[in-house]
Amino acid sequence: MTADQLKALIAAGLPCEHLRLEGDGRHWFATIVSPAFEGLRPIARHQRVYATLGERMKTDEVHALSMKTLTPAEWAAQGGV
Repeated sequence: MTADQLKALIAAGLPCEHLRLEGDGRHWFATIVSPAFEGLRPIARHQRVYATLGERMKTDEVHALSMKTLTPAEWAAQGGV
């Protein structure tokens, strides 16, 4: 899976104000800023992202995905860069 494909899948399942993805095709790190994360604990935020990827996580299309998941307010408080 390419970075563009993975970004498109995440963006299709979540409203993202910012989405940055780095990786080598197997191991990925994503910074995701979404209003959908409001009121959710970190594990629930990650579960929302995993839900957008569905079977791709189970079939090893996406082998590993580490995430930094933030609300727009948290992103702004961190400098939003």
